[in-house]
Amino acid sequence: MCSSGVEDHYGAVDALCAVAGEFDMGDAVHDTTDDQWNAMYNLNVRTLLNAVRAVAPAMKARKAGKIVAVGANAALKGIAQMGSYCAAKSAVMRISESMAGELREHSINVNCVLPSILDTPENRAAMPDADPALWVAPSDLASVIAFLCSVQARAIHGALIPVVGLS
Repeated sequence: MCSSGVEDHYGAVDALCAVAGEFDMGDAVHDTTDDQWNAMYNLNVRTLLNAVRAVAPAMKARKAGKIVAVGANAALKGIAQMGSYCAAKSAVMRISESMAGELREHSINVNCVLPSILDTPENRAAMPDADPALWVAPSDLASVIAFLCSVQARAIHGALIPVVGLS
């Protein structure tokens, strides 16, 4: 859907949180298939690109907007068996920084949050022996995103903000 289609359907978009993504433990980098690389890229990077393409032109025309991408704290470095995930989320960070530089003069803030493990039912089921008290509550991540979408964050551009819970 192009920018005008989004606004025609929903009205003006003041803020976008690009939260779509996927985590998957994988194989060693040299054993990761093209399909696995493409899946991580499509789920984490292409979703961001498509969402931004749908709203940025109208935000530029209005000279106002907030964009917050969801990266991953784990992608601050490479981790064994997480190469495709770390690479994809690292791309989300670099794209966010690039957009911040491109859109700042149009009064559009672009930032990226970097959560650690989120306390979700899926993560609790996948890691039954872990201590979810050390994880990030979704409401805490939402609070950081809401702040970045507020007028109080008007001077923040291109930040990569770790959101790592109580640990």
